[in-house]
Amino acid sequence: MTVERYNPKESEPKWRTAWDERGLFHTRNDDPRPKYYVLEMFPYPSGRIHMGHVRNYTMGDVVARFMRAKGYNVLHPMGWDAFGMPAENAAMANKVHPKEWTYANIATMRAQLKSMGLSLDWSREIATCDPAYYRQQQKMFLDFFRAGLVDRKTAKVNWDPVDQTVLANEQVIDGRGWRSGALVEQRELTQWFLKITDFAEELYTALDGLDRWPEKVRLMQKNWIGRSEGLTVRFELESNGLTGAETISEIEVYTTRPDTLFGAKFVALAPDHPLARAAAAANPMLAAFVEECRRTGTAQELIDKAEKKGFDTGLRAVHPFDPSWTLPVYVANFVLMEYGTGAIFGCPGHDQRDLDFVNAHGLGVTPVVCPPGTDPATFTITDTAYDGEGRMINSRFLDGMTVAEAKEEVARRLERELRAGRPVAQRKVNFRLRDWGISRQRYWGCPIPMIHCDACGVVPVPDDQLPVTLPEDVSFEVPGNPLDRHPTWKHVACPSCGKPARRETDTMDTFVDSSWYYARFTDPHLAAAPTDRAVVDRWLPVDQYIGGIEHAILHLLYSRFFTRAMKVTGHCSLEEPFAGLFTQGMVVHETYRAANGAWLQPAEVRIETDSGVRRAVHAASGAPVEIGPVEKMSKSKKNTVDPDDIIGTYGADTARWFMLSDSPPERDVQWTEEGVQGAYRFVQRLWRLVNEVVEVAGTGNGAVGTTLDEPSLLLRKATHRALAGVEEDIERLRFNRCVAQIYELANALQAALAGARQGEVSADMRFALREAATVLVQLIAPMMPHLAEECWAALGATTLVAETPWPAVERALLVEDQITLPVQVNGKKRADVTVARDADAATIEAAVLALEAVQRATEGRPVRKVIVVPQRIVNVVA
Repeated sequence: MTVERYNPKESEPKWRTAWDERGLFHTRNDDPRPKYYVLEMFPYPSGRIHMGHVRNYTMGDVVARFMRAKGYNVLHPMGWDAFGMPAENAAMANKVHPKEWTYANIATMRAQLKSMGLSLDWSREIATCDPAYYRQQQKMFLDFFRAGLVDRKTAKVNWDPVDQTVLANEQVIDGRGWRSGALVEQRELTQWFLKITDFAEELYTALDGLDRWPEKVRLMQKNWIGRSEGLTVRFELESNGLTGAETISEIEVYTTRPDTLFGAKFVALAPDHPLARAAAAANPMLAAFVEECRRTGTAQELIDKAEKKGFDTGLRAVHPFDPSWTLPVYVANFVLMEYGTGAIFGCPGHDQRDLDFVNAHGLGVTPVVCPPGTDPATFTITDTAYDGEGRMINSRFLDGMTVAEAKEEVARRLERELRAGRPVAQRKVNFRLRDWGISRQRYWGCPIPMIHCDACGVVPVPDDQLPVTLPEDVSFEVPGNPLDRHPTWKHVACPSCGKPARRETDTMDTFVDSSWYYARFTDPHLAAAPTDRAVVDRWLPVDQYIGGIEHAILHLLYSRFFTRAMKVTGHCSLEEPFAGLFTQGMVVHETYRAANGAWLQPAEVRIETDSGVRRAVHAASGAPVEIGPVEKMSKSKKNTVDPDDIIGTYGADTARWFMLSDSPPERDVQWTEEGVQGAYRFVQRLWRLVNEVVEVAGTGNGAVGTTLDEPSLLLRKATHRALAGVEEDIERLRFNRCVAQIYELANALQAALAGARQGEVSADMRFALREAATVLVQLIAPMMPHLAEECWAALGATTLVAETPWPAVERALLVEDQITLPVQVNGKKRADVTVARDADAATIEAAVLALEAVQRATEGRPVRKVIVVPQRIVNVVA
């Protein structure tokens, strides 16, 4: 029988329509089955989906379809992270309203995602720019405000002079704004903050319980929260004579290394430290240095990479253990007022930053920790600080102690010593984490529901006046926030006294929008509140969350804070939003460059192979093209592939299969035309296999015989081995291994078909062939759902495979009749022996001693003992 080629262009839309008509992916909150919530990080509607989206959402869809087949009530929703600066930039560039630009992009991307055959509940679709969504966000903001979790204060911020808005530290890349690329500046602005620091300790310690999160992500969050145990130490100041500074008599320093106090060479202040300000008031050169420091952003990474600069104030700090020992006091660009006390002491021997600083200023180095096995008399430090363990040296009463012992001794002594009625030092737990500044000076964001009244101060918008919606009649002709210059929107009566007042014109950081959307998905059309407490508590936490590693800190940490804040304010009962987290790798592609240096798209390039050597030429002109390195797909390098082109040519299932098959899902996957073509060939092969089974074995189930002939038994074993393996690997998100096992089953089925065609097909073999084909189709259904439906119909099914329960593994078929055991001779492995699984020790011993490798290894010596560890190993002692 000649089988027509599988045609995805005809098949895929047909099955998507069938799923929609039956409402298979519509999730009911009152469904009594056990719940399973799978969620991929929702996209920003930038215009079109890219291959990274295809990979991300395919992985989540495999899990959703599998868990649905396993009998769970699966929640698998989709929405849009729709506010943000790109929409405003597009408004300025294209003279289109951000709302129009955003919703046009949503429509395009929704259609693209639907073409992928994702089993999404589109009835729960949300967009964060929808007033129905941000009304509830404003309600939560006010609840947080009433609970004391919102603060308004003046703080130093990163200012993007092009986008004219505040940036979070994480949005500053190499000193530049992540969107505009402009060099950031420091400014002091009055901002709204969410008090994430109230939860710093539990955000840190709870990471240990997130055992289904990647260890790398947990470590990144721990480092960002930056919990440290140390001492605050008071350094007295010598009399300085500086006008304005004489009222400050000491500097309080926070340190995690009090053991290194005897290696101190300087004290450094943050440019905004009160003492630095006082000293700068009397010293124009210092004032100029402080101003220069302010031109650097506040991001810790940026400060760490910057040249270590300092200005000697002329002040001297007295060493806490020796009144005759004073240290120079500098203002330094690498000390942050927001961390610790805004002052440090520098021990260059054991901190690289301090060492770089003293080497630049000629302050010298005294090592105080000697590495194990090193002679203290000859141990020196020049360009590389030593930050390991060892014994104390050059440290008076600490000499000979370990670092831990020295820390404890310093703390004990300084806590006991009083100065002006207070201990010289106190133990303290500190965090690097700062409160979350959410104010952004832009239009396309969620309005902050607060009102400024000259008489009443800052007043919250009453709940019954929510949402505070964005005005649509705005202009982007000039940079800056259109809300700030709107003629009518910002003018409002004070809800407390009725006098003229002004709306808050800052909008919320878009990370607020994405910090609770997973909760809103549980009841997205609820008007009375952000969540229904019973519903959200049933669905959360998200069982499997999938997204990029680039969100390991910002989004995930903010979401963890939000669930805690929502618990405090009565919107949910839990603290952790995501039980399981998976971070997938990127999609990468070769880059191509023409002779003139212009980047070329893959579609513009033709790859040729001559004598095994690959070369690229321009598809239109035939001109040579340089093949560049493999890099993340990006518009700037033009090494992107349009998913619509792939789906239009090969079908969605081919794209999905390739994304799952080429590499482990946590690693990058390289997109190649050859790989896609290989995936498409496998699609066609599966279609032929199923039709050949129908031709040879017919349709229907039939009954399995009580005894099976050997070929039929072998095929059944291969079938259930693949079923068990794929089931386990989907649960562990090892999609590439699933693919490998499906290939193995396809090979076994093809071999059985070939054997069956050579003679009369037994009833046993017909059953085994139909079973293998049926299981094979169910195995590919989560990954290639359209092809699976077409094959399911070819097998004679009257239902959809998408609504068919997952097949049960027959565990008896997984037990092999024979096992292979390693054989050791005098402790070294020399061979393997294959025996019956139920063989007794005497039979195994005889088989082992008959092995040629064992006889060679014993070299004619008598065997003294054979030790058989059942079903594990055999040891021969000669």
